[in-house]
Amino acid sequence: MTFPRLSARTQRFTLGAPTSFSVSPGGATVLFLRTPSGTDRTGVLWRLDVSDGKESVLAHPHDLLSGDVEDLPAAERARRERMRQGGAGITAYSTDHGCRRAVVALSGRVFVVTVDDGSAVEIPTAGPAVDPRLSPDGQWVAYHCEGGLQVAPASGEETGRAVVTPDTATVSWGLSDFAHAEELGRVRSFWWAPDAHGLLVARVDEAAVASVTLADPAHPERDATMLRYPFAGTANARTSVWHVALDGGREEVLGEHDVDEYLVDVSWQAGRPALLSVLDRHQRHLRVLAWEPSGHPTRVRDVRDSEWVDVVPGVPAWWGEHLLTVEVDAASDSARLCVDGEPVSPPGMQVHAVLGVDDASVLLAVAEDEREQRVARLDASGAWSLLTPGGAMATARGAHGTVVHRVDTLDAVAPSVTVTAGSARHTLGVHVVEPEATPRPMFLPRASSADPRVAVLLPSSPRPRPLPVLLDPYGGPHAQRVVAAARAYLESQWWADQGYLVVVADGPGTPGPPSWQRAMSGALAEPALAAQVRALEMVAAALGEQADLTRVAIRGWSFGGYLAALAALERPDVVHAAVAGAPVTDWALYDTAYTERYLGLPSERPDRYLSQSLMQRAAQLRRPLMLVHGLADDNVLVAHSLRLSSALLAAGRPHRFLPLSGVTHMASREDVAENLLLAQRDFLREALAARAS
Repeated sequence: MTFPRLSARTQRFTLGAPTSFSVSPGGATVLFLRTPSGTDRTGVLWRLDVSDGKESVLAHPHDLLSGDVEDLPAAERARRERMRQGGAGITAYSTDHGCRRAVVALSGRVFVVTVDDGSAVEIPTAGPAVDPRLSPDGQWVAYHCEGGLQVAPASGEETGRAVVTPDTATVSWGLSDFAHAEELGRVRSFWWAPDAHGLLVARVDEAAVASVTLADPAHPERDATMLRYPFAGTANARTSVWHVALDGGREEVLGEHDVDEYLVDVSWQAGRPALLSVLDRHQRHLRVLAWEPSGHPTRVRDVRDSEWVDVVPGVPAWWGEHLLTVEVDAASDSARLCVDGEPVSPPGMQVHAVLGVDDASVLLAVAEDEREQRVARLDASGAWSLLTPGGAMATARGAHGTVVHRVDTLDAVAPSVTVTAGSARHTLGVHVVEPEATPRPMFLPRASSADPRVAVLLPSSPRPRPLPVLLDPYGGPHAQRVVAAARAYLESQWWADQGYLVVVADGPGTPGPPSWQRAMSGALAEPALAAQVRALEMVAAALGEQADLTRVAIRGWSFGGYLAALAALERPDVVHAAVAGAPVTDWALYDTAYTERYLGLPSERPDRYLSQSLMQRAAQLRRPLMLVHGLADDNVLVAHSLRLSSALLAAGRPHRFLPLSGVTHMASREDVAENLLLAQRDFLREALAARAS
């Protein structure tokens, strides 16, 4: 099987690895998801008995559905798209506080599984169910259904009832809108009270949000899909938060004006007030509010930043009576863990996430070397310890002394997943398919902290030198490509084995110290492109005649697609061919929460939107350019590529455009993913060969 086909079938060699861990309060049981093999997309819920290390299947989709083919509700498909979840079967689950029961959704149906013996009951639902969640005491299941929120007994003996229903066609309860799910990472919109007597529920009104349609020209007989998309500078959905009792009684906790613009997250821990964090439209002021039933929200923390406040997973949260946040410390250029506003993590250590909190300790994902991520623990005495080795990408989940560690290294494509409980240590089965060769990236030295982080990949077998160069970046905020994990370079290694010297570079704006990320403030194009050009200079200095800088190509997807097209338009002296996949070509056509964070509001800074657009540059094209876009992409709409293609045609600039019927932003369909790589290879090979002749 070819690498492109195997990569597509294994979902880029991720299938077969354990994910989504839950640890019981006593630490005796670990639940997790894993597909049966490295080529099977079907997620299965598993149980690990920590006492003896035995793994057992807790819930299998085939058994629960009695062999029926899975059929996802539209709301669930959209939710998975936001989460970049391309799997099937059980892709998410929820447990009660004691990890005695788990609930899953399959084809809009809800099943409650007993952890001790694996017995399951189906919960009668009022319609297609999305995001079911067990109450902390395990007695109730809440789920979103057709705009409202339903609550049913977990015994399966009754259908249950709607505790809130939509009052207009544009209102939904308990389901996140596009901006929150896509850009702020909040795919959840209802939260159980610790005593299970009620819930906090987000009410979302999208009446003012722009409507767009997605049609499939290859199937004109099918109805177009309408969705709400908040273009930069236009109205967001209006969100409020309500306390809803099981009998349907409710009170407003935060009105639409109290939320201001974005409801970042809600956390409700036993014995403590609920925490609600809200962010203003400019994303420079985060307010953390505490609320108790029948009371009024009180402000417990303000976080401000002159550029933007970063949303950090896992915080704010209570640690006993103390409030945990992650805030930028300008003096040390660090994102630091703060306890009641006081920084406690070491200066220079970047805190990426809070992974778990119990009375004894806090687990965190941290980085000191920008290419790695380690798991750290802060205990109640204030002592710090690093639980995973350097030179790797690690994360964890744990409670009460039992910790699950997942570690990706440069030595193997498959991660190692271990469970530690005191002196006991168990290794979970990992069924990831191993490719023929493990990538061996070469990391180039940086002359200064302003230089990009650069990894170079060479062909596995000897090739005539010098080699044409392929820039293979993402290059924008959020995503980091230069990491200490072999799996991150698999596709880049395949390109190297096609005869390229492949350069993967993370420039300013990509994850790193706060000042590094904030280099994107006000300008997305210039710092991203300058970093790729500087990476080529670093390659020339380090590898000399191995690199043929007269034949340089660039490829990218999403922000990387924007960067690839930008490079072809702006730097034809450096870049000689480009493939731009799902590119943002006009930032006024992208969404509010992402775009306004970096460029501000269009009404306030129209100059920025004009200067960062590719549309005004169309007449500059002098190099071969291929545009690729999925027609069903609801994140970066196909309008981006269509408009750029029209502008190029109007300017008399030849180019190729490859539309992908029925394909979303993930482009995860096996046949498409394989042949898309081959089409890009053939295009770049032809373009660079023409240049060499």
